[in-house]
Amino acid sequence: MRIHVSLLAAALIAATGTLSAQSTAPVAKTPATQQADMMAAMKVRGEYVKAHYDKQEYDVVMRDGIKLHTVVYTPKDAGPGKTYPILMQRTPYSAGPYGDKFKTTLGQTADYEKDGFIFAFQDVRGRFMSEGEYVNMRPVGGKVDETTDTWDTVDWLVKNVRGNNGKVGQWGISYPGFYTAIGAINTHPALVAVSPQAPIGNWFLGDDMHRNGAFVLNMAYGFFNGGFGYPHPKPTPDQPKGVEFGTPDGYDYYLKLGALSNAPKRFLQPIAFWDDIVAHPNYDSYWQSRDLPSKMNNVKAAVLFVGGWFDTEDLYGPLHLYKAVEEKNPGIHNSIIIGPWTHGGWLRGTGRSVGDAEFGRDTSLDYQPIEFAFFKHWLKGGPDPDLPEAWVFETGSNQWQRFDSWPPKNVAPRTLYFQPGNGLKFDAKPTAASSFGEYISDPAHPVPYTTEIINRWSRDYIAADQRFASSRPDVITYTSEPLASDTTLAGPIKVKLWVSTSGTDSDFIVKVIDVNPDKMPGYTDDDRKAGKPDRGGQQTMVRGEPMRARFRNSFEKPEAFVPNQPTAVNYTLNDVFHTFKAGHRIMVQVQSTWFPFIDRNPQKFVPNIYEAKDSDFIKANQRVYQDAAHPTAIEVSVLQK
Repeated sequence: MRIHVSLLAAALIAATGTLSAQSTAPVAKTPATQQADMMAAMKVRGEYVKAHYDKQEYDVVMRDGIKLHTVVYTPKDAGPGKTYPILMQRTPYSAGPYGDKFKTTLGQTADYEKDGFIFAFQDVRGRFMSEGEYVNMRPVGGKVDETTDTWDTVDWLVKNVRGNNGKVGQWGISYPGFYTAIGAINTHPALVAVSPQAPIGNWFLGDDMHRNGAFVLNMAYGFFNGGFGYPHPKPTPDQPKGVEFGTPDGYDYYLKLGALSNAPKRFLQPIAFWDDIVAHPNYDSYWQSRDLPSKMNNVKAAVLFVGGWFDTEDLYGPLHLYKAVEEKNPGIHNSIIIGPWTHGGWLRGTGRSVGDAEFGRDTSLDYQPIEFAFFKHWLKGGPDPDLPEAWVFETGSNQWQRFDSWPPKNVAPRTLYFQPGNGLKFDAKPTAASSFGEYISDPAHPVPYTTEIINRWSRDYIAADQRFASSRPDVITYTSEPLASDTTLAGPIKVKLWVSTSGTDSDFIVKVIDVNPDKMPGYTDDDRKAGKPDRGGQQTMVRGEPMRARFRNSFEKPEAFVPNQPTAVNYTLNDVFHTFKAGHRIMVQVQSTWFPFIDRNPQKFVPNIYEAKDSDFIKANQRVYQDAAHPTAIEVSVLQK
């Protein structure tokens, strides 16, 4: 019955682009109640898995003789008379538990386990129980790579696992999403459906480790120094232990760390990938060989990309990989779904809110039946879910929309120009002969990216109230008048800065923000007495991205600034799909530090920031120009409804 309801919901969404609020908006539960419900559900699923599935472990031999450890769960009734498709995940995060222990969950939701699939989990080369050398984002094109390992694994599974129907699907979130996307290159004929979810696309331009060449400090440092980057000399079920921070305050920890050249002193042992990062500070062949979108050739499987508007790790990947598959592989099924989610939030929560953004519905529960219907259709001959090319959630107005392309075609280009006096106007180029805003950027007192006291990655900062930042003297703001009508931005945002610095290098961070009216309609004294937050004047970030401005003309060849000379710095923010409601204002904030999300730029040009010394860091006077000769602006696409 549950499966039937899920498919019915999928069909309804496919037909209308939405579900009624009544059908998906149950009474909100407390976090404690939600946690208790989740634990109870996991217990039930675990019992079901043990009762209905057999477990086998295999060491699958690749074409070069390396054995990859693969754990397979097969329905007990699988055999010649009753066959099932294989749903596979390749992961660097462990295919365990190993031995006689069972996974609590096998599929993305309980629907998968109850409907019946053969589930295969594999430790990728050089991780956990698999042999071989691990290479981060191993480039395509070697004698063996992730495409050949995927091919060899799929080929072995369909020839050796009992009761399979000859069809394989693959999925994964984040790094497993990368392995899913790369495994579709030169697709094995049995691999008929793949869903790369939050896949890594490029670790220098937009995902995880860097943003436009700026180093993502607390992600990369925590990820590899947390045990992931340490050597794996032989198969083992254990992850190496990582460093202890010794404090819950990440801002303080990283500030005391100082220059990146001090980082290895904190490592428990050498980290090869850190050495690679230091050796390749620019977008050279090392990083270019790991640009996955450029490699997405000969994809034959049906593809469903999934991403989150509030994914602070891997939004670049699904956007650019979807576009690449679309351009390079005409005629295949290729869809993208993007909802209002943090990293993996479509399967790890209800999707009802992120930070200070609220969506009025359980968006994850809207999505999950769609994904299930996709795999059931391609692997088991189930009903066609009628997926559009793009099914995306419109934040601000809080509704799902269907499009036959992403970005949508029915948009009009508009330009928001910065104005003297901190204004922001559509299509009104400033006329002043000379005008600028300015601030002092001090690396010793960087602007925090979050108000949370946290020593790990903050996922909610992307939709957090930015009033803490706009009150700082080293953040400059530009704000529109209240909008006369709803205004929906759809697609990438192009930043056209005219700036100068008294130093010779700099970062610039641009944040696009939705500012609520000072008095929110409908908010009453009863709401206040009930503890409901007053959102009046809230500055909710919609999108924010840094630019390491030494790469303003080329990511391959960094250039110093001429001190105090107005200079163009142009770059692109990841896509948005957001409606600024009538009465709201659009704000843009500009700053030069965003810590410890982004490492600090010394603001003095050095050949390699990873090798900079503490003494290289200097204060700098930053100017943002807003005059006729230097019209700073952001270029947007406004949806025509």
